[in-house]
Amino acid sequence: MENETHYAEAVIDNGSFGTRTIRFETGRLAKQAAGSAVAYLDDDTMVLSATTASKKPKENLDFFPLTVDVEERQYAAGKIPGSFFRREGRPSEDAILTCRLIDRPLRPSFKKGLRNEIQVVATIMALNPDHLYDVVAINAASASTQLAGLPFSGPIGGVRVALINGQWVAFPTHTELEDAVFDMVVAGRVLEDGDVAIMMVEAEATEKTIALVAGGAEAPTEEVVAAGLDAAKPFIEVLVKAQADLAAKAAKPTGEFPVFLDYQDDVLEALTAAVKSELSQALTIAGKQDREAELDRVKEIAAEKLLPQFEGREKEISAAYRSLTKSLVRERVIKDKVRIDGRGVTDIRTLAAEVEAIPRVHGSALFERGETQILGVTTLNMLRMEQQLDTLSPVTRKRYMHNYNFPPYSVGETGRVGSPKRREIGHGALAERAIVPVLPSREDFPYAIRQVSEALGSNGSTSMGSVCASTMSLLNAGVPLKAPVAGIAMGLISQEIKGETHYVALTDILGAEDAFGDMDFKVAGTKEFVTALQLDTKLDGIPASVLAAALKQARDARLHILDVMMEAIDTPDEMSPNAPRIITVKIPVDKIGEVIGPKGKMINQIQEDTGAEITIEDDGTIYIGAQVGSQAEAARATINSIANPTMPEVGERYLGTVVKTTTFGAFVSLLPGKDGLLHISQIRKLAGGKRVENVEDVVAVGSKVQVEIAEIDSRGKLSLIPVIEGEENAEDDKKDDGDK
Repeated sequence: MENETHYAEAVIDNGSFGTRTIRFETGRLAKQAAGSAVAYLDDDTMVLSATTASKKPKENLDFFPLTVDVEERQYAAGKIPGSFFRREGRPSEDAILTCRLIDRPLRPSFKKGLRNEIQVVATIMALNPDHLYDVVAINAASASTQLAGLPFSGPIGGVRVALINGQWVAFPTHTELEDAVFDMVVAGRVLEDGDVAIMMVEAEATEKTIALVAGGAEAPTEEVVAAGLDAAKPFIEVLVKAQADLAAKAAKPTGEFPVFLDYQDDVLEALTAAVKSELSQALTIAGKQDREAELDRVKEIAAEKLLPQFEGREKEISAAYRSLTKSLVRERVIKDKVRIDGRGVTDIRTLAAEVEAIPRVHGSALFERGETQILGVTTLNMLRMEQQLDTLSPVTRKRYMHNYNFPPYSVGETGRVGSPKRREIGHGALAERAIVPVLPSREDFPYAIRQVSEALGSNGSTSMGSVCASTMSLLNAGVPLKAPVAGIAMGLISQEIKGETHYVALTDILGAEDAFGDMDFKVAGTKEFVTALQLDTKLDGIPASVLAAALKQARDARLHILDVMMEAIDTPDEMSPNAPRIITVKIPVDKIGEVIGPKGKMINQIQEDTGAEITIEDDGTIYIGAQVGSQAEAARATINSIANPTMPEVGERYLGTVVKTTTFGAFVSLLPGKDGLLHISQIRKLAGGKRVENVEDVVAVGSKVQVEIAEIDSRGKLSLIPVIEGEENAEDDKKDDGDK
């Protein structure tokens, strides 16, 4: 029946984490689209996907015109858009990244040579605030495309899996992800033999990964990540089966679509005979620009030789030339283990790293890998400069903002500059995810951080170069990273020889190797574990042993790059004098109103008098920022005089009580609710300068000790020194002598 509604269901069993139900529906909504499907997650989150195709092909195009759009509707989360016009405008970063997640597995699944315009529009219509809609949208897009009667080798299943308490959990909620060590989106399809072919992976560690690992959780090493990919396969199989069941009931028969092959065999044969030897020789030139110049010259020779024979088929000659280039590059790698630029399969290009590359900015670094050159620039500011987010996500602000720019001159070309394209947004997001797990907390480093990656030269993985440049730039700005992070791009080339498939993994791939290979994956991480991973493959499955070996090869390269980076900078530098100074003071919540004053009069007066900027949190934490440290201190003194009138100051002396001892010193109570640390190095003075084995032997809990405040750090913590009676008298004598 034409108006009949059909359903299919996939039940995901997460063991102790319960089940998730993904229900597919078609026949009720968007009936005029070639294919439409609704995907529900636990009947609480709803994504409508519609796939349409143009009636006529675009014969003049030399690429497949697929467009994927994700429409976030604020009503899905019960919100009214916060913009001036109170309606949705340009897509959010989340929507753009979801478009890329859908496009990457869908695009290679269409028949090669298809030139009809295909558009997939996924609309987020209802969203449980604890759900993530991106993987639901992948499945909805696959289902609607499978139903549309197009030459499409689906269905494709998409699943997010997170490592929580040692278990890989599918479709985790935002709440569950707070305890996750690693988080992956995996897409794939089921082969005829029943195996699942992984097509796309987008993965990252979380903000809490380092803390969780320190608490005993398993670190997301290469082996753990590979196990996660295997864990995702049964979930993908269930999702694909549900989509196939729906398609069996409601899919349109595959229509007749003209296919425009890039070239015919006769052109390739003639081209091979004409220029194969010259082309092989050109592909041995190591330098990119010299090689490309010679390749262009050989291409002109090929055109001169073949045009009289193949008049009017210029495009075929060009496409065949590219195909021949690809086969020669791959053949040399498989047989000789030698690459385009003469390197071996595990060799990394020449590396260079330096910091303070440009003046006046808060932090900067330049990272070079062969012809890839990335400039990283860090800017610090008050937390009120965090990015405010008006999206469907429960996350409403972002402290670390990573922007990536790819100007056309980076590849020696002309082109449009201006607002970022989807690719630039995707690369920036990948670099951001690689860095986020090692950032200090808001409490430890109360700054908004903007990191910009400028791709000044490109020949292979500027996104991973951005990770390296950003790590060094952040350290140069004085950001206390928990660990340095580096990234590397890997490739894989396979070929069947005598009935057996041979695989060769390539370290640090060039742009051409990316285009001519079967798989590319980018891995970023610390010395201990992976922080981000992105994988795309054109193969119908990769043996686990091959993937594991490639990941290990990537780790070896990452460690080498980290060593080079650490030669340039291995610890945080002093903050730039041009960067703002931010200190923290804590006041009682009931004193917030006094600090703000009626209609903001008091806080505005403090800011005007001192030149500092003040941000007050609901819990009584106050962040004070200023270009000069003395301005921030003046503001802190004024605030303390209002809200903490008994707040100690540097140089003041107290007869305190020891309330706690540790291996590194004793905590001394000066005032109610105000303790300071007397470090073990200072306690030695009380023991006559002798080595202190046990703090309790010198100062026991409950004993009184005369101390002076030596320092108050940016978080308001007090460092104490003992007041020794003899030293005090000696100082007085010196003052008297000076007066005489």
